[in-house]
Amino acid sequence: MRGRELEGLLPTGCAPVREQLRLGEANAAQYLRERGLLHPGEEATVEAAGEGNINWVRRMRISPHGRSLVVKQARPALERFPEYQVTTERIVFESRYYEVARPSDLDGLLPHVLDFDECERVLILEDLGDAERLDEALGRGYDGRGAAQALGRFLGRVHAATREAPALAEQFHNNAMRRLHGDHIFVLPFRENSFPLSPRLRARAEQVWKDADLVARADAAYARYLTPQGALIHADVQAGNVLLANSGPKLLDAEIAHVGDPAFDLGTLIAHLCVAALASRRSSPGLVRAAWSAYLEAADAASLRFEDVARYAAIELLRRTIGAARLRAVERDEAGVAVLEAAARWIRRPPPSCEALESPAI
Repeated sequence: MRGRELEGLLPTGCAPVREQLRLGEANAAQYLRERGLLHPGEEATVEAAGEGNINWVRRMRISPHGRSLVVKQARPALERFPEYQVTTERIVFESRYYEVARPSDLDGLLPHVLDFDECERVLILEDLGDAERLDEALGRGYDGRGAAQALGRFLGRVHAATREAPALAEQFHNNAMRRLHGDHIFVLPFRENSFPLSPRLRARAEQVWKDADLVARADAAYARYLTPQGALIHADVQAGNVLLANSGPKLLDAEIAHVGDPAFDLGTLIAHLCVAALASRRSSPGLVRAAWSAYLEAADAASLRFEDVARYAAIELLRRTIGAARLRAVERDEAGVAVLEAAARWIRRPPPSCEALESPAI
């Protein structure tokens, strides 16, 4: 029985389920041709692009004209962690974030969207080539104050433009990704788990798991994070999602975007700006101050307390040290312990200002 004939027999509101087109080396070029992105006489080859932890992501090299673009497809199973199955609607929310945030993007931090196929869950973006990731650049001593300012300014503008907009919460009803991400930040690192840790770090992690006060503070922050009010947030402003292109920093991977607490965006960013300094027990080179000052100037956010931002930053640092997504900066035990100790202190007593946070003594 054909689809149209079957539709007449289905209950009202039901439709036949069609298997998603899965892109790969064999059919990606033809897909681009059908979408009007491959011109007559052009050929395309597929190659890896980035880590692709959540979605299938590939670079398409187009000859003979030397063009390239990035194809991103959301599938039910996460690309690197197939044991997790999450709605493919996450890429709809990413596309929608770029659309809603674009008017606030005066400095060009968002990538150009070339095409979006909602049916097949395919987002096609400009190719930023071999642009270095911000985390890698900071790790080699890059002066990231300009990038920190641009990111803070962008977040401030987006938050100000979308503050207290009830209709947006329905447009970004991204609960599946918000909870999956939230569990990995606020829950799993604070409970006994089997994440691969050195004996020294595991012993320190066990102290965290047994610390009822620390766990309760993380639980309270999680409840605040889950509240669907505040502003449109990217929700994953980590340095690994920022590429340093020739035109300036680019913020990618908005598949966790939702309406929530603006302090969470700032906290995540600040955690990644200061982790290298914390790992070496030295003061941060003004990165936090650059991001925070630019944010306040753009957002005029008198109600946003730095203590709330710092607590989110501390929880992100802790999960990046003893959770499932550890950072390269904390690979050595000495570095991991230093970051973990700072994170635990800040969760209990968040620094009251960016100057205090950047001081190695706090």
